[in-house]
Amino acid sequence: MNTALWIITAILALGFTVGGLSLILLPRARYRALGANQHWVDDFGDGHLKAIGAIKVTGALGLILPAVTGVATVLSPLAACGLALFMSGAATTRFRRDEWGYMAGDVAFIAVLAFVAWGRFALAPYAG
Repeated sequence: MNTALWIITAILALGFTVGGLSLILLPRARYRALGANQHWVDDFGDGHLKAIGAIKVTGALGLILPAVTGVATVLSPLAACGLALFMSGAATTRFRRDEWGYMAGDVAFIAVLAFVAWGRFALAPYAG
């Protein structure tokens, strides 16, 4: 179980890092042009988009760094909980925009993040 949780956590961290850095570094029009599923950016200002990107990167770091360093390892499952709550906001945005198919993806992220949090709290906590 520990190995599976590490793999899932690494994939989540990589995805949130790439997504967050894209929001921080790319101009709005370029980010929007990445795909039809990125048109949600029309609902937010530039400052909001940078903040969303920063939250994604911070959450990704929170998934990995405490476990790798062995310092405050309880922060990793808490980061997973925080990102699940963050993704509930993303799902809400999809709901408001009637983007049901994309909302299903957000709900899947919530489920995987909840699994990681449960796994690290109860099934295979970090040894640190």
